Amino acid sequence: MHERTIVSTENAPKAIGPYSQAVKAFGFVFTSGQIPLDPKSGEMVGGDDARAQTTQIMKNLAAVLEAAGTSFDNVVKTTIFVTNLADFTAVNETYGAYFTAAPPARSTVQVAALPKGARVEIEMVAIS
Repeated sequence: MHERTIVSTENAPKAIGPYSQAVKAFGFVFTSGQIPLDPKSGEMVGGDDARAQTTQIMKNLAAVLEAAGTSFDNVVKTTIFVTNLADFTAVNETYGAYFTAAPPARSTVQVAALPKGARVEIEMVAIS
C-alpha cells in the first residue's frame, strides 16, 4: 500500500472547497491550483494585473512546496490556466523568473473563468 499524505500550511490560502493544498504520494507532491489569494486575509491580490496575480500565486505555491519538503527546483510539471491568452507574456515572464535553470514541463491553457474572478491559476507536480 502506498502512503498518501495531505500537505497544509498557514502560509498559503486555505482551500475554498473540498480539496487539499497538496498531496504527497508515490514520491511526488501534487499541488492544487492556486489563485492569487492573500493567505492571511483570503482576499484576491493584484486586481486585474496578471503579473501581480502570478507573483502572488508563485508565493503561495512556494509556501505549499516548502510545507511538503520540496521547492521549485524539484518541480517537474506545471499547468497554467489563464482567462485571456493576451496575458500570456506577463504571466510567462513572471513565472519564468522562478525557473531560471532547467524549467519544468508546462502546459498553458485559456479557460472561460476561474474561481473568484482570478485571471490566472497555476498547479504543480514536484518530486518530494
